[in-house]
Amino acid sequence: MQPSRAACNVRIIAVAMRENSNINNKLLCAFADKIANNDLQEDRGQRDALKILVELEESLSAPAKKHTGFFRSKKIISAIPGVYLWGGVGRGKSMLMDMFFAHSSVEKKMRWHFLEFMQHVHVRMNAARKQGVSDAVKPVAKEVAKGAKLLCLDECQIDDITDAIIVGRLFELVIKHGTVVVTTSNRPPDDLYKHGINRHLFLPFIDLIHAKFRVFEIASGLDHRQNRLSRETSYFVPANPEAARHIDEIWNRLTMSHINQQHVLVVNGREVRLRQFCNGVARVEFWDLCGQAYGPADFLAISNSVRVLIIENIPLLSRSNYNEAKRFVMLIDALYEAKVRLIASAAAEPERLYIEGTGSFEFERTASRLHEMQSGDWSE
Repeated sequence: MQPSRAACNVRIIAVAMRENSNINNKLLCAFADKIANNDLQEDRGQRDALKILVELEESLSAPAKKHTGFFRSKKIISAIPGVYLWGGVGRGKSMLMDMFFAHSSVEKKMRWHFLEFMQHVHVRMNAARKQGVSDAVKPVAKEVAKGAKLLCLDECQIDDITDAIIVGRLFELVIKHGTVVVTTSNRPPDDLYKHGINRHLFLPFIDLIHAKFRVFEIASGLDHRQNRLSRETSYFVPANPEAARHIDEIWNRLTMSHINQQHVLVVNGREVRLRQFCNGVARVEFWDLCGQAYGPADFLAISNSVRVLIIENIPLLSRSNYNEAKRFVMLIDALYEAKVRLIASAAAEPERLYIEGTGSFEFERTASRLHEMQSGDWSE
C-alpha cells in the first residue's frame, strides 16, 4: 500500500528536522506511519501539537549547558518546563502524549492518569506526616522528581478541594527539582476547578500553568475515537471466542499504544479497579464491576474517568444473580447519563438478558438504553 500524501508530508518534515537537528525523530516517524497505515487521519491540530512535543524532546535530549562561575560550575536546565494539551473528547490528546512518552529518550519517566497520580500523592503525604513531617508536600515532590525527569499525566481535572489546595505547590516544587511535566485535559487551564469551593486557593496553579507550560489547544472538528467506532458493531452476541477476537481488535484500534495498565479509583476510602486502562478506554469483565459490592458512587466515579468502557461476558440475569443485575442497571444508568461509549459482549440481546424474576420488568428501560447506546453517533 502506498503511503498517503499526508504521511509523506509528515515524513518530509521529519527528514528536514533530522537534517537540522541532533535528535532522532522517532516520534514524528511513528506518527507518519500511523497515517500511512490508516490508523490515524490527517489532522492539522494533531500535527501542530506534535511539533511542540518534538521540540520538547529535542530540549530534553540536548546536553545540559553549564555556566562556570568563580568558584563552581552551575548546570543550566534548558528544557521546556511543561506542556499542557487540551481539547474536546476524542481529539487525540492522550494518544499523542502516549506516543511521546513511548519514544522519549528520557530514562527516568513516569506516566499516570491524573486522578490516580493525585491519589498516590495523598498516600505518600500521609506517610510523610506519620514520620512527623509538618510540610508533607516537600518530600513527596522531591520523591516524584527523583523518580521521574519526565512526568506525563493524562486527563487533568480537579474535583476535590484537597487536590485543589496542594496541586499548585506540588507542581511548582516538582518543576523546580528539574522534572518536565506533560499533561492533557478536556478543559483550558482557566476552566479547571470552575465554581469549586474556595477556588481562590486554586488560582496559583492556573497562574503556574500559564507561566511554566506551553498551553496548546488541539482545535479539531473531528472526534477520532468516535470516528473509529462509528461503523463498528458495539454489542456482540453470544460472548464467545469470536466476540473476544472482535473486541481485541477494537481495543487495539482505540488504544493505539502498548502502554496500558490497571486503573485504580478511590471512592469513599475503598478501591475500584479497572483491570485494563489506556487512552481513556477501560476494559473489564462483567464480574469485575457487578460482582463486587459497588454502588452508585463507584459507578459514577467510573463514568467520570473513562470515555469508552468495554464490558465482556455479560451473563443471563435472573433471580439467581439479582444483586449483580441491580448493579448492572446502576452501571448502565451512570454510563448513559455521562455519555460514555459502551462496547460489550453478552449472552443475549438486551431485551432477552433479563426475562424472568424480580426486576425483569424494570430492566426494560435498561434494555432500551443498551440499544440506544449501540448507535454510532449516540454519545454525540
